[in-house]
Amino acid sequence: MNTESLVEQYGPRDCMEYDVVIVGGGPAGLSAAIRLKQLAQERGEDVSVCVLEKGSEVGAHTMSGAVMDPRALDELMPDWKAQGAPLDVEVSEDRFLFLTKDRARQVPNRLLPDGFKNHGNYVVRLGNVARWMAQKAEELGVEIFAGFAAAEVLVGERGEVRGVATGNMGIGKDGVPTANFQLGMALHAKYTLFAEGARGHLGRQLMERFNLRDGVDPQVYGLGVKEVWEIDPKLHQPGLVIHTAGWPLDNDTYGGSFLYHLDDNQVVVGFVVGLGYRNPYLSPFEEFQRYKTHPAIRKFLEGGKRVSYGARAIAAGGLMSLPKFVFPGGAMIGCEAGFLNASRIKGSHAAIATGKMAAEAAYDAIREGRRHDVLVGYADAFGRSWLREELHRARNFKQWMSKGLVTGSLMVGVEQKLFGGRVPWTLHHKHADHETLKPASLCRPIAYPKPDGKLTFDRLSSVFLSNTNHEENQPAHLTLKDASVPIDVNLKQYAGPEARFCPAGVYEFRENGLVINAQNCVHCKTCDIKDPTQNIVWVAPEGGGGPNYPGM
Repeated sequence: MNTESLVEQYGPRDCMEYDVVIVGGGPAGLSAAIRLKQLAQERGEDVSVCVLEKGSEVGAHTMSGAVMDPRALDELMPDWKAQGAPLDVEVSEDRFLFLTKDRARQVPNRLLPDGFKNHGNYVVRLGNVARWMAQKAEELGVEIFAGFAAAEVLVGERGEVRGVATGNMGIGKDGVPTANFQLGMALHAKYTLFAEGARGHLGRQLMERFNLRDGVDPQVYGLGVKEVWEIDPKLHQPGLVIHTAGWPLDNDTYGGSFLYHLDDNQVVVGFVVGLGYRNPYLSPFEEFQRYKTHPAIRKFLEGGKRVSYGARAIAAGGLMSLPKFVFPGGAMIGCEAGFLNASRIKGSHAAIATGKMAAEAAYDAIREGRRHDVLVGYADAFGRSWLREELHRARNFKQWMSKGLVTGSLMVGVEQKLFGGRVPWTLHHKHADHETLKPASLCRPIAYPKPDGKLTFDRLSSVFLSNTNHEENQPAHLTLKDASVPIDVNLKQYAGPEARFCPAGVYEFRENGLVINAQNCVHCKTCDIKDPTQNIVWVAPEGGGGPNYPGM
């Protein structure tokens, strides 16, 4: 049953009115909420702000590397240290390694571009940063509703965004309301800010509705797969940051790794594979498992214990792939629009900065009595910002690296080290990630070793550590436009890449067709991005479902 039929049967939705509604309780959404309340408090005024978070709690779905540049946080809350922000481990050492199968060669730090250096940055658990920001937002009077997924954009008669509606609860697998049915709620706002993260479900709809991608490069993505380990205290060096490029990926496949030393004898280890890869037999999850067996990496992990697992797509296109991010009634902030700096593998500082800029523009508009118009002030502020300059200097990074490790490393070094990114040329992304797979008949299968259960693992045991759960009796949130396409096209032409690009074991090809284990989904959005026929569409499940990361 569609929403209109449900409204007719069960009566009108409950409705709540706010000045600003924010979709997403990550660093971008929370920084916007905090800044709105700060501005109102400074002027002795009031502004009503609501944050919707689809995870069971703020931070449950937040995952990043993460090394955090505190510059934007300094601007948002200059006294964040005194307020107890969980930025406790300052980077103590940088190492960048080029890997072959058995060896590692370290690049002298004097040769690294400035953007690759992390002096003054912090190794953080971004989920914990989000939880702390949520606490600060609530202290200022922000209303945060966790466990409620925004499922629909509400549009006015003139086509302007007027808010969102939460998903209906208690719909069975057959699409029929159960005894626990509850109609979703409408949240109306003068301005709505979207901060769902990379490949946001509603953000994708907004880009199509308002043609926000017209005239810009396709967005390109990477899939980041990450684990947290407890290691031998003798091997632990708080603040040590290691990045690698090279093995196990071949020269033509974009990707790299990170290994960050936290506190409490823990390290985070992760691998990012660009989703523009061409061989349909490649599995980012399996490449990550192979990476951990390298002598330079396994020496930290061997004898340790894996305690957490997660995966998330990241928007890596940079400045040339940024859409128009303002439209009548709202704006996109953070990774929803794609503000991440891929060369630095950093997006949290950009998320906080853009959240702050959008909040200031929305607040000014509300004070002037405007509503539902285009927040031109936000776009103008970004155009003048240090963030725009940072992304401009790094604008060619992903394009060069997509030309191969050797060529890419050389040219990125020339641009960044010799010219500081201030070069007269600009490269462009020519293809979206779903367009790049070659037919399986033209590619060589990749034989991945079986996991040993000590250093390397399978998908299902990994998903178990992500605490992923969905209410079983609900419609699948991984939908197919055409149920015949996975067998007739993807399996026949591309050897069923769904079974390999998903890091959670959601897709299985069996004799009777494609089986979708939606219960396993960690909300990484890879399937929505990489499916070569764009037949898979990720939609929001019931609120509260998905992973529950304890501090990723």
